[in-house]
Amino acid sequence: MAEPGRVDLSVDRRVARVSIHRPPLNVLDLPTIQRLSEIADEIARRDDVQLAVLGGEGKAFSAGVAVEIHLPETIPAMLEQFHGALRRWWHLPCLTLAAVDGYCLGGGMELAAICDLVLATENSQFGQPEIQVGCYPPIATALYPHRLGPGRTLDLVTTGRRIDAVRAEAWGFVTRLATPGELEAALTRWSDEITAQSAIAQELAKKSIRATLGETFERALVASESIYLQELAVTHDVEEGARAFLEKRPPRWRHR
Repeated sequence: MAEPGRVDLSVDRRVARVSIHRPPLNVLDLPTIQRLSEIADEIARRDDVQLAVLGGEGKAFSAGVAVEIHLPETIPAMLEQFHGALRRWWHLPCLTLAAVDGYCLGGGMELAAICDLVLATENSQFGQPEIQVGCYPPIATALYPHRLGPGRTLDLVTTGRRIDAVRAEAWGFVTRLATPGELEAALTRWSDEITAQSAIAQELAKKSIRATLGETFERALVASESIYLQELAVTHDVEEGARAFLEKRPPRWRHR
């Protein structure tokens, strides 16, 4: 039986590190899910977080939501809490990144998918095994068709098959790959790339992408232009970026 778990949060140099500790596979029970919700709320309240990194300790990012709370009498509460937690992560204004090393299965894969970016070691394993216990993953069926296409989504959710990170990158699920044993170094490099830029510009770029998903080109462009003109063009950083370039000096971002 899995040990009682915890989810830790630390913030350093504008990067929030969130780590699931529930050995051996970081299976998500209701207290762990509740803690993920609380941490998302805390990150949302802070103005010193530019990137939130979500990871798992040990040999798994997460092997999913505990099977014992998939019983008919517990499903409503489980879905309310789990989907509530993922909604909170989805709506965070800062960039979010799932750092995957090992198993990323079921609700764990859905949790990674909610993040804007996914970094995974090449030997990591992804899959949606819910069909093997007679159900399907609602977050996956709602989100994956836009990301993977309907055919690949059906392949995953109707067979329970696993794919490695190399295939997951080819399918568009994983954003960047890291060699085994090098996840932390790759994560540091990527974090440095992100935090070197303006947080407000990144947040508004993310907002623009979210606002234009599924729209025609013309409607998408109108939405993107509106965010650019009404929200980005009035920031300090948009002026600072241009002036720094013209004056041939590094920009001094205020992230606002």
